[in-house]
Amino acid sequence: MADQERRASLKELALLFLRLGTIAFGGPAAHLAMMEEEVVRRRQWLTREEFLDLLGATNLIPGPNSTEMAIHIGHRRAGWAGLIVAGACFILPAVFIVLALAWGYVRFKSLPETGALLYGVKPVIIAIVLQALWGLTRSAVKNRFLAIVGLAAVVACYLGVNEIALLVIAGALLAAPQWARRPRRPPAALLAAPVAAGAVAGTATAFSLGVLFLTFLKIGSVLFGSGYVLLAFLRADFVHRLHWMTEGQLLDAVAVGQVTPGPVFTTATFIGYVLGGLPGAALATIGIFLPAFIFVAASGPLVPHLRRSPVAGAFLDGVNVASLALMVVVTWQLGRAAIVSATTLALAVVSAVLLLRFRVNSLWLVLGGGVVGLGVKWLGG
Repeated sequence: MADQERRASLKELALLFLRLGTIAFGGPAAHLAMMEEEVVRRRQWLTREEFLDLLGATNLIPGPNSTEMAIHIGHRRAGWAGLIVAGACFILPAVFIVLALAWGYVRFKSLPETGALLYGVKPVIIAIVLQALWGLTRSAVKNRFLAIVGLAAVVACYLGVNEIALLVIAGALLAAPQWARRPRRPPAALLAAPVAAGAVAGTATAFSLGVLFLTFLKIGSVLFGSGYVLLAFLRADFVHRLHWMTEGQLLDAVAVGQVTPGPVFTTATFIGYVLGGLPGAALATIGIFLPAFIFVAASGPLVPHLRRSPVAGAFLDGVNVASLALMVVVTWQLGRAAIVSATTLALAVVSAVLLLRFRVNSLWLVLGGGVVGLGVKWLGG
């Protein structure tokens, strides 16, 4: 019976994250909002508090946050097999979509038009994120001091303070009073942020699949923050150090990662294909995502123990409100870019009403937004 239940759980995870990986437009904040809707509200696999703890944990390790959250959820739901299934199923739809676009790019030297689709999808994504933020904030802000820390984090993030510094400072502010009350206890172990810094040696510019893999493995091991920071790392390595790409090619690669669903890190798949065909795409994808699986496998089992420690639990509370503050600022920035007309404003408002009042599944809203966007384009609006 246990084996049957495990297989059923793995099937549930696979179907859920294959679907999310196919429709999850909008970047990490939107991905996390969709996951919260599915695993907290609809399926009740996690409580909001558990979801927040995992969110805080993903922000303390390098790598793509939304992919790491999928891996965490898979591990909680079905153990080590679930960890692999959830992560892989969230990544693979985007990989195949990006591969198709990369093939077209290499063959025709251009990208298909995606602006019309995103015109309708983006305002829906804003509504989905706002719904998740509302529910998560109610769980995370447990007292007035946490509310003050959260508001201060929003202001600091908006002013450009480093994301990791914000998380650590917020955690320390909450943990300090607990630590002061227990002067004789040893410090609770906080989540480590392991860094595999192994920079690729050598200055040769000749293309090599091995160097391609190691370069993406390094980026996946050291990149904190959102996927939007990825551009700086890619530019430093592939344009300036290796001279394998031009600035224009790099911008095309990043554009593909931004406009396709799923993790922004599938930009690596595009670059790998352009540089080395299918073998290059496979090695680049494995290289950039492999560290996320390793970091989650190492840190995930620690999260429940951290919550049981007063000091580490308080630290997590601070990290959680700071994580939500980062989502608030990103949502504001995305909202300004997404709501650009009366049509997009109406889409956002209607989507929010359908989500909050009628609990409509976000899948139908995303598909509906895409249809509206294409319709407006065809009608010349």
